[in-house]
Amino acid sequence: MRYFILFGPPGAGKGTHAGAIAKKYNLRHISTGELLRAEIAAGTELGLHAQSLISAGSLVPDSVVEGMIEKAFDTIKDVDGFLLDGFPRTLGQAQDLDKILEKRGEKVDAVISIMIPDEVVHERIKHRATVEGRADDASDEVVSNRIKTYHNQTEPLIDYYKKAGNYHEAAGHPGTIEQNQARILAMIDKEIG
Repeated sequence: MRYFILFGPPGAGKGTHAGAIAKKYNLRHISTGELLRAEIAAGTELGLHAQSLISAGSLVPDSVVEGMIEKAFDTIKDVDGFLLDGFPRTLGQAQDLDKILEKRGEKVDAVISIMIPDEVVHERIKHRATVEGRADDASDEVVSNRIKTYHNQTEPLIDYYKKAGNYHEAAGHPGTIEQNQARILAMIDKEIG
């Protein structure tokens, strides 16, 4: 099995490009948000626990998210690997993921980071809020806070994965979706194979 992480700021195009990457390399795209919603909808023990936390206004702890990811690794067999999107977001989660994979005799093969400047993040999130009617993304303050959170919590992972020697960057701007996707897939072919 191969384990890829899709990385980048909000609005970088992770969701847009994940399908093409997963299809080309026969990976299962795992979005932590989608996993959570599926567990809740299925009424599993993990899902019920997560739902009770969310209903109380609490964050779902790393252990619950990691449990769902591990369950996916154990149960999904028809692929050559996994493309993680939205996890890890913090250094602690990255270290936990390494432990999960180590138990399986595996490791993170590649981190694919889609890079865009902050002003483009701002434009894309505001545009997405308008198109998709996402009021939570409509305010400048919320968008700025999401960018700040990314820089403070998630960006430190770049150094972590650079030290591990499995970090790769592709530009997610400028260009059309198709041009950016072609650039990202070409980088994966060249750097990761």
